[in-house]
Amino acid sequence: MTWKCALFDLPFGGAKGAIAVDPIGLEPAEYERLVRRYARAMAPITGADTDIPAPDVGSGAAEMAWMMDAAPAHGAGWGAVTGKPLALGGSQGRAAATSLGVASVALLALERAGMDPRDATAAVHGFGKVGRGAALELARAGVRVVAVADVRGGLRADDGLDIAALAQHVDRTGSLIGFAEADAIGSVDVLTEPVDLLIPAAVEGVITHENVDRVKARIIVEGANGPITSAAETALRHRGVDVVPDLLANGGGVVVSYFEWVQARQGWWWDVVDVEERLAQRMRASWQLVAHRATADGVDLRTAATAVAVERVAAAVRARGSEG
Repeated sequence: MTWKCALFDLPFGGAKGAIAVDPIGLEPAEYERLVRRYARAMAPITGADTDIPAPDVGSGAAEMAWMMDAAPAHGAGWGAVTGKPLALGGSQGRAAATSLGVASVALLALERAGMDPRDATAAVHGFGKVGRGAALELARAGVRVVAVADVRGGLRADDGLDIAALAQHVDRTGSLIGFAEADAIGSVDVLTEPVDLLIPAAVEGVITHENVDRVKARIIVEGANGPITSAAETALRHRGVDVVPDLLANGGGVVVSYFEWVQARQGWWWDVVDVEERLAQRMRASWQLVAHRATADGVDLRTAATAVAVERVAAAVRARGSEG
C-alpha cells in the first residue's frame, strides 16, 4: 500500500489488517459484533489524521460504516474511514473505483500493444466486486469478453458474453451457474483461454509454475493482489507476455478512497462524473509514467512501477532531512 500510494502520488502511507475468520456461516449480528470489536481494538491507532481504514477483500460499505460508528472517540468524523455508504459521508464512485481503474489500465495496455479494443478478446477470472465491473467496462468499450469465472465455475462463449445480462443473472441467483447463453467450463480453465487480455481478479496465487505454460493471453492485468507467483511471472516475461502489476492496475480503489477523504475534510462532495474523470486522469497519468519508465529503462512494467514508487518515497525521506 505504501508503494501503491506513492505511485499514484497520494499523501497516504499504507498497511493491511484483517480478522482471521470465515464470515460464511456467522449470524449477521455476530458478524457485525466481530467487525465492531475489531474497530474498537484498532481505534487507538486509527483516525482521519493517523491511519485511515478502507475496504478490501471481504469488506464493503457496511463494514466501514460499523468501523466508523464503533470507535467515534478516536478520530471522529467522516474522514476517519473511507469506503463508507453515501449516507455517512461516502464518495460517489467509490464502490466501482477499483473496477474502473482495472478496465482503464487494461484499455491503455491494449493501446500500447497496438490493439483496437473492438478487435480484442478478454477473459476475467473472478466476477465479484472487481471482476464484474471490469468486465462490464471492457464490454462497453467494445472488447469481446469470451470467458468469466467465479468461485463455483466458469462460462465461455466464442462470440462474447452478454455481460450485462450475466450480471443480472448473478443478481438473481448468486452465481454464474445456470446462465443459459454460454457453455460451462471450470473456473481455473478461464485462466488458460486463448485471449488477448486476461484479468485475474479473484484471489492471489492463481497463476503458478504449474499452469503458466497453458496461459495464452498476450496481456495480463492484475485485478487481484498477487495473482501471479514470482516463478510464473518469470516464465511469462521470457515469453514476452506483458503483465500490468497490481501496484498499478488495481489502484483505483485507494485513489477514490483518497478522494473520499479529501471531500470529507472539505465538507464538500463531488458528483460521480467528477469522481470518475479525476480517477481516469490519475490512472492515465500513472500508466504513462510507468510505461515510459519501462521503455526508457528496458524493464518490465512491475519493475518500472516499483522503481517509480520507491524513488518517490526515498525522495520524501531525504527531503525531511536528518537529526544526525
